[in-house]
Amino acid sequence: MEYITLNNGLEMPMVGTGTNTYGKENHEYNAALTNEIPELLSALELGYRSIDAAIIYRNEELVGRVLAESTVPREELFITTKVPGDEEYISSKEATRAAIDNSLKNFQTDYLDLLLIHFPIDDKGQLQNTWEVFEEYYEAGKLKAIGVSNFGKHHLEELNAFAKVKPAVNQIQINLTEPNKDLLAVLKEEGIAPVAWGPMKAEAHQKEVLDEIGESYKKSGAQVLLKYQIQRGVIVIPKSHNRENQASNLDLFDFVLSAEDMKKIENL
Repeated sequence: MEYITLNNGLEMPMVGTGTNTYGKENHEYNAALTNEIPELLSALELGYRSIDAAIIYRNEELVGRVLAESTVPREELFITTKVPGDEEYISSKEATRAAIDNSLKNFQTDYLDLLLIHFPIDDKGQLQNTWEVFEEYYEAGKLKAIGVSNFGKHHLEELNAFAKVKPAVNQIQINLTEPNKDLLAVLKEEGIAPVAWGPMKAEAHQKEVLDEIGESYKKSGAQVLLKYQIQRGVIVIPKSHNRENQASNLDLFDFVLSAEDMKKIENL
């Protein structure tokens, strides 16, 4: 595994696994929860240590139970979860504290590695209150890093107007169909690490080129696409329910894309 050093000095794995359909019937986001989560068990067995969760996925408790019962020591795990922008969670500082405390309980841990605001909060007062609670838990050591998700440039500017602690990451959609180049440039300038959700998305003609590039490295087009993101400093959180695909998505550190191939992918 390779790691990126966040702007507060914390190291985060460059590859993690998403969990938004884990432990759900038919692997569907809105489906009922099951009591088992084999996809996470196989991910842990394969070596995944960065686990990306969220309150709105409804499966924090199940994910947390599996992590707590696994043989992987807590200090080797990097647990991320997210607080939604719903009134239930951001109507007051007390509501936000309750949300964080409940996540800590769900994960059976006394700290989270990364906590994100899941979506932009339009009300500036609520945004400030929410972030101040994040900072409070960060200063207390209950959060090792804090950040945001799905924030655009103007959302970051609103946050930076009062934030004492700069967000460590911004988790956004980054793939070949939604490259988000302008926002990536802003994040690089601000020293905020980009985390890509949906990193595997690509059109058919793009996949053909990725497959062609992969042949010379004896890698799949999907591996080439993930490597492209990692090689330019973008953290990826691909998700799969298939053990072979999980293994493939982690097998990215025995090759380096040439500058020519990096440019070719960038121009797709």
